[in-house]
Amino acid sequence: MTSLRDLVQEARATSDYRALIEAIPYARFLGFSFEPREGELLGRMAFAQHVVGNARVGALHGGALGALMELTGAFAVLHEAEALTVPKTINITVEYLRQAHFEDTYCRAELVRKGRRVVNVRLTAWQSDEKKPVTAAVAHYLIDPGETTAG
Repeated sequence: MTSLRDLVQEARATSDYRALIEAIPYARFLGFSFEPREGELLGRMAFAQHVVGNARVGALHGGALGALMELTGAFAVLHEAEALTVPKTINITVEYLRQAHFEDTYCRAELVRKGRRVVNVRLTAWQSDEKKPVTAAVAHYLIDPGETTAG
């Protein structure tokens, strides 16, 4: 059986995160994936009935959107901050900006600052129009300074 650390190292080396996503049950449940786009990893949550929050108004569940934001941030830290272990979420603040409809949702993470132990990340999620975000978030992740490719 492959360890989580081995999956992280393989994902970092190849930029293929599918095996790591499969090892994380909640990421798998959400239908989470990464798509390479212009030199970055773009988080994607495929639409499915189990992420519906209110079928009457056609809205996705806020918790699923928040999870997309948190997972995208964590994977961005793995990819860009050279972490070799899955970072721990210190906190995340999600702003719900508009209703998310029954369609795929995309998320971009920007690493604002990488300290020795803490990485600050700004996230934005949208659906069909990137100029109309459905959620925004700020998150902080704890990394082990001894568990990076740089140290």
